[in-house]
Amino acid sequence: MTKRSERPGGGGLPSREDILDFIAKSPVPVGKREIARAFKVAPAHRVALKGLLKEIERSGAVERGAKRRLAPIDSLPEIGTIEITGVDEDGELLGRPLAWSGVGPAPTILVDPETCDVGDRVVAQLARLDAQIYRARVLKKLAGTADRIVGVFRAGRDGGRIEPTQRRDKTEYRVTVADAEGAQDGELVVAEALPARRMGLPQARIVERLGDADAPRAISLVAIHTHGIPTGFPPAALEQAAAAQPVTLGERTDLRDVPLVTIDGADARDFDDAVWAEPDGDPENAGGWHVLVGIADVSWYVRPGDALDRAAEERGNSVYFPDRVVPMLPEELSNDLCSLRPQVDRACLAAEMWFDRDGRKIRHRFLRGLMRSAARLTYEQAQAAMDGRTDDVTGPLVEPVLRPLYGAYAALAAAREKRGALELDLPERKVVLGDDGKVARIEPRQRLASHKLIEEFMIAANVAAAETLEKHQLLCMYRVHDAPDPAKLQALQQFLESLGIPGLRLAKGQAIRPRQFNQVLARAADTPHAPAVNELVLRSQAQAVYSPANLGHFGLALRRYAHFTSPIRRYADLLVHRALVKAGRFGEGALPEIGEKEFAGVGEHISMTERRAAAAERDAIDRYTVAFLAERVGATFRGRINGTMSFGLFVTLLDTGADGLIPIGTLPGDYYDLDEARRHLVGRRTGRTFTMGDTVTVRLAEANRVTGSLLFAYVDEDEEETSGDGGENRRGRRTAAGKRGRG
Repeated sequence: MTKRSERPGGGGLPSREDILDFIAKSPVPVGKREIARAFKVAPAHRVALKGLLKEIERSGAVERGAKRRLAPIDSLPEIGTIEITGVDEDGELLGRPLAWSGVGPAPTILVDPETCDVGDRVVAQLARLDAQIYRARVLKKLAGTADRIVGVFRAGRDGGRIEPTQRRDKTEYRVTVADAEGAQDGELVVAEALPARRMGLPQARIVERLGDADAPRAISLVAIHTHGIPTGFPPAALEQAAAAQPVTLGERTDLRDVPLVTIDGADARDFDDAVWAEPDGDPENAGGWHVLVGIADVSWYVRPGDALDRAAEERGNSVYFPDRVVPMLPEELSNDLCSLRPQVDRACLAAEMWFDRDGRKIRHRFLRGLMRSAARLTYEQAQAAMDGRTDDVTGPLVEPVLRPLYGAYAALAAAREKRGALELDLPERKVVLGDDGKVARIEPRQRLASHKLIEEFMIAANVAAAETLEKHQLLCMYRVHDAPDPAKLQALQQFLESLGIPGLRLAKGQAIRPRQFNQVLARAADTPHAPAVNELVLRSQAQAVYSPANLGHFGLALRRYAHFTSPIRRYADLLVHRALVKAGRFGEGALPEIGEKEFAGVGEHISMTERRAAAAERDAIDRYTVAFLAERVGATFRGRINGTMSFGLFVTLLDTGADGLIPIGTLPGDYYDLDEARRHLVGRRTGRTFTMGDTVTVRLAEANRVTGSLLFAYVDEDEEETSGDGGENRRGRRTAAGKRGRG
């Protein structure tokens, strides 16, 4: 136990217990400054206090949040998104956090009843009253209410039933004739649940008909409506977009003679970034590079608080599906005036940067300009040209444009490797649709040098943006990625040890660095376990979010980072553009005065919309994959175990990336125990193990188009499917080791 050197208020160190008591009683997370002030710690003891706080944090008694402030384990953040769920007997509104990952039930949140209604989602400032009760002050009401039911209507004599498309919703809903809205059998519908009855199925009322559930376009519609992605724009926003006009040079910097080029995917329609580079002519920077990254000036067209701004903030980002895009901005802007099309004048905000031969940035500045893209290139087209296969477009660009770009990229890539950014090797797949809208094939997504070139140029511009705003002491919507949770690191370490792979080598008290993960990945690279290790390293990472509190970006090994390069499709980038306009005194469209807490609320909201978009995109890909495999029920596939549970194994197919479940009942007859630390199932009688990362053969037993789920049956090495009808109970259970190893 750490003892206090003097009584409270005497200038010495408080005890560990006093600090924990102070943190527990504080309504909000606290930092070293608040603790030092509360206990009147003398300056001579501040370093010792810092060490004591680190010791307390490492012990797991508290957790660190934004701005490195400490709070009790499983406490809510100071700013959070909540949903209003009901009213208590005293008439106060009750809420729940939308994202709760703590142990046990979520805390109760009391909300001012005059600010919102049941079903609303809001960003709120949260103050802890005790361990399980918080008071919320609403900062911003969010569009949309609680999730509605999305499902397939099955007609019957008395109306019909709705079969939900969500896997977790196992309940069918009864629909009367009066509430069916004329829906036909097999239609995809959106419905609202009606007040519960004491007997029978729950009832629902159809509020929207989306068309034939078997139509190819229905797959994305399910994802859009299930995840509450806003689709239609308000009339005022559409009118504003339609009235927008191209900009003239005015006081902008004229960049039209610079041969900037866009390099994007073949199916891209909105081009918001263009790049150019040349060797630096400064003799004092021999071998260095002069780089320009031009970004669409969305802040000129979308002004703070106008109709377009409100619609863009509600969406937070564009959402991409194999058959469509749900854009953040109307097409008049996203596909036209803000898109850096070739050979037309476009407004831009540009980062001009100078690097030395090793890729270290020497200086930078921002310009508000007028540019004219010299060409629209695809990743494949640019790479082919550099590999000697030019076409009519790339031929004239190789020497004056492409070769300098690749030269500058080589320097930036060397700098990235030196700073030790996290380098995961996780294969991605894309769904390719035919002319009929159905899946033609599922293929690996290429990772070319041209992809990496654009990535490095964008990272450099994003860092420059964050540095500029920090220098001018302006609010910045940072892209932050915190260090991994120690509990997740411990779980990863245990798994690596079970595989015989040397794990994370940390001295006592040493902070983890991305480079150490790279060393683990390198040790696993030439083993059969490489895919599983890459997957678990990814799972051990914290989730990146948007926040005005700069925590740095762990994965990129950067002290400051912000998103600046995609304002057509990300609201965070638009906020950074506005702040840069203010910093550079570039005129109209600057960031208005806004409180830090309100700005933090916006960050919480757009972090939520990003998670929402990612979930919808994954959902759509899963459903397209199920549709593709539905005609192959009964076929066998090779797959890799990507998760072990007491009820079975999650498997990813090697050729398509499809995910599905092997129920434990189809495993060879035995009683299986789950060891969570080693992430495997172990047969009690046979000792047979199924471990995360193992390759297995499976038979596709079921492809459910409605829920977008796959069920597999395990196939033994002799291709004989095990019946699993031995006399033993094969349900899995956690072992004591498994319980201890939970991460």
